[in-house]
Formats: sequence, structure tokens, C-alpha cells
Amino acid sequence: MKFIQLAKSLKEELCPVYLVEGEETYFRDHAVKSIAAACDLSQPTLNDVRYEGETLKGEKLVAFKADLCTLPFLDERRLVRVYGFYPTEKEWEVLRPYVEAPCQSTVLVIVNGGKKANAADLKKKKGITFVDCARESEETLTRWLFGMFRKRGLTADGEALSLMVRYCNSDAARMAKECEKLFCLLGEGGAVTKEVVEEHIAKDTEYKIYELTQAASRKNGGLFCEILHDLLEKGFDEYAVLAALTSHYRTLYELSNMRLSDAEAAKVLGVKPYSVQKNREAAARIGKERVQELYEGLYSLSGGAKSGIYSAKGALFAATAKIFFG
Repeated sequence: MKFIQLAKSLKEELCPVYLVEGEETYFRDHAVKSIAAACDLSQPTLNDVRYEGETLKGEKLVAFKADLCTLPFLDERRLVRVYGFYPTEKEWEVLRPYVEAPCQSTVLVIVNGGKKANAADLKKKKGITFVDCARESEETLTRWLFGMFRKRGLTADGEALSLMVRYCNSDAARMAKECEKLFCLLGEGGAVTKEVVEEHIAKDTEYKIYELTQAASRKNGGLFCEILHDLLEKGFDEYAVLAALTSHYRTLYELSNMRLSDAEAAKVLGVKPYSVQKNREAAARIGKERVQELYEGLYSLSGGAKSGIYSAKGALFAATAKIFFG
């Protein structure tokens, strides 16, 4: 199940073995907190036990399996957390009998950042309830953020929610903090609008880079210089800006030569279909030959800057001139 489905699931049933896995730290931490809360421990110092997965090898893994059958003290359940547990298939065979027939008073929670090479694929194992804490799509995060605001008595329109997700670069932890900040600013019953987000939520660097490339595509020199100045003032170096611009025009060049649908092109490039649509519009507006010329020109400048032929500042200045003045 997805992280956002866990709360509903816990109201219906508390499973004996969970795998909480994914790169989104905020989702992992809150999934574990939710499971711990569902255990309703009155004696957490006695019945909430933590292990580090990397230590569970050989005899220690056998001992850990036996420990899972320890009965709780003055509580109905005992919570056992294991962080960073990546057993091989052979090691999994030691634990498998327990997982397939677990102690009903123990809740085992395995917490992993992601699957590792040569490790058993735990989410496919019988008896494990998988909680997916991977990065979510913009649509899913927008719905989740709407729920966060509603819990705090705030309202928000779709445009404001989408903008906030982009400003925060889809980082759930940052969105949660910004949600708390807006609650403090607006109070219960407040309305989160596009204007509120623009005024109070700082844009993530990646979103600033996105705005920079879009300004370049539209040949909006004033906005381009404003964003560029802001990035450089905040410590973003010239090499990184030049690389971002080169990557942008490379994407436009690739899309202008692809004969795939937006969805198919999105899979090939590893981006969202909406991004493909917007970039194809930009490529059509600029023209195929001009896109190729800009990509090749910026690629040459970027390579020259890396090899020392040009200074980073000089290469970026030349790239800006090429974009806006041909």
C-alpha cells in the first residue's frame, strides 16, 4: 500500500509484519510513528525495541528470530523495529518461518531506504505488509497536501497546492514544515491562495532552474537575468547554471527529433508527460534548427569551461548572449 493509505489501513487492522520502504524519509518516519501509535503502548521503554539490520548476521539473526517471540510486559503488544535490514535470500530463510507464522503479540517493522543489490526482495515475501514510501507524483502529493491543510482548518485551491508542491520540489518533509508555517501565519480558517504561496514559500533551487530555462525558451531577458542573479547570489555556481541550460536545450533537441507520444517520450526521458508537452511547445516555438544550434553551442561552451578554455563566468556570459542575441 502507499503511505497515504496506511492511516485507513491501521483503523481496520494492525498487521504482525510491516516493511516500510522508500526514499522519502518523511513518509518512512511517519509510517513508523503511525504503526507505533496503533500499538498503543503504555510501557514503550519495555515494549518498543530497536535493532540495526546490519548487525543481524549469523547467530545474531537466529537470536533475533527467537526474541521476536518474547511476550510484551504490561501491554497487549510489543513493537520491534529493524532499521536498514537487507538480508540475502539465504539469510531470509532463517527469518521466513517466523514471518509466515508470527507471534500475534509482536509487531515487527522493517524500515529500509530502498532495495539493495543482492538482497532479498522483501516486499514480495509472504506475510509482509509493504508500505511504499517512495517519492509520489505531483497529483498524489497535491491530494496529500490538501489533507494536511484540512486537518489544520485551512482551505486551499488547486493552483496554490500545485504551486507549493513545485516550489518544494515534491519534498514531503519540506511541505509539512511549510504547512505548519502557513497555519501559524493564517490561523484556523485561513485560505491558502496562489498569492500566499508566492509570498511566503521559498522556491526550491530546482524550480528556480526550471523558471530560468523557461525564461530562456521564451526569450524573456528581464526575468532570465533576475532569476540568474538570484541563483548566483545564493551560491549556485556558473558551471551548474550552464549545465542546466545545456541540459534544457538537449531535451528540446531530443524531443524535436522524437516520433513518440508525450507519454512514451516521458518514459524514455524519465520525466512527466506534462513536462514533455511544455518542452515540445517550447521547441516548436523556437524552431528545430535553432534548437539544435543552441544545444550544440551551449554544449561546446560547457565543455570549454570544464577544460579551462573559458572561465565559467565567461562561458555563461557567452551562452546568455547566444540564447538572446543569436
